[in-house]
Amino acid sequence: MQDDLRKIIHVDMDAFYASVEQRDNPDLRGKPIVVGSEHKRGVVAAASYEARVFGVRSAMPSVKAKKLCPNLVFVDGRMSVYKQVSSQIHEIFHRYTDCIEPLSLDEAFLDVTKNKVGYDLAVDIAREIKQCIHEELNLVASAGVSYNKFLAKIASDYRKPDGLCTIHPSQAQKFIKQLPIESFWGVGPVTAKKMHKMGIHTGKDLLEWSLSGLIHDFGKMGGLYYNFARGIDNRPVEAIRIRKSVGCETTLTKDITRQSSVIIELYHIANELVERVSRSQFKGFTLTLKVKFHDFTQITRSYTALDTFETLDEILPVAKDLMKQVDYENNPIRLIGLTVSNPRNEDDSIDSEYIQLKLDFKDEEY
Repeated sequence: MQDDLRKIIHVDMDAFYASVEQRDNPDLRGKPIVVGSEHKRGVVAAASYEARVFGVRSAMPSVKAKKLCPNLVFVDGRMSVYKQVSSQIHEIFHRYTDCIEPLSLDEAFLDVTKNKVGYDLAVDIAREIKQCIHEELNLVASAGVSYNKFLAKIASDYRKPDGLCTIHPSQAQKFIKQLPIESFWGVGPVTAKKMHKMGIHTGKDLLEWSLSGLIHDFGKMGGLYYNFARGIDNRPVEAIRIRKSVGCETTLTKDITRQSSVIIELYHIANELVERVSRSQFKGFTLTLKVKFHDFTQITRSYTALDTFETLDEILPVAKDLMKQVDYENNPIRLIGLTVSNPRNEDDSIDSEYIQLKLDFKDEEY
């Protein structure tokens, strides 16, 4: 590996919430469990690997999860505990580097190009971090190692659970060519469908497209896709991340179609959003309405203003106008959400999706 290449680690806790519950309650070990509500309108927040064998996944309706796994055990979430454990995990990270970019409570990027322990190989640091997490916290993590964030993230998903994978620069292009296009950062279901129609199914297919062609079809994201196909990702590991949005949503106790009921729910959500915006001191120019219907299809509607959305008087009228664009008389609403985003009057969010890879790949350490 060239000296000027970075050494990036992506650490991802395996079934984090569920694993914490199984750790703290021996009676749950070895059983298919989910963290979430058993209520008929509940949603799975996290699933143990024993539950995943049956096809149970996070964000799945609880009713569907129970059909897939009749013996499924539901456990109430303990967010304060998960936050505490996450802090303990980050204490371990800081033994090796302070250049840490958290993505959520259970995953983070670490730049160990210059590290506190003087190790030459990033994979040695990743191995030690996994070992410390297991020995000190009795939890299991997977880690991916590469020279950029894009490949480190993919590597961490490669051998879950308890995985450790290195994508060496000399093997990166071969690896990327085999990737399903759905594995690329920023390729969600809608984009993947569009790419499939264009004949793009793998990294190899994407590599055949020109930069101008991809930008023409996908805008500024086209430039990212072009670079990713060539193993290029220059985004730094950001130790301090800038908040890009504040939002909240609620799953209704029953589907609604009446305008009066919709407006009441919208009012409550807007009030909650105002409180969250105030607590975080967030100033965003875009308000987005999210609506999920009874059949679990969903739509979003957005409006970007000249001034920031901070008060109820600023948020609620726009939310009502956005809702007028939604046909819910014939499509009962199951969930409503509101989000304020775009702090710099530009929407640069990325829809990130990753899938478990099933590839034959020879690891090389660096």
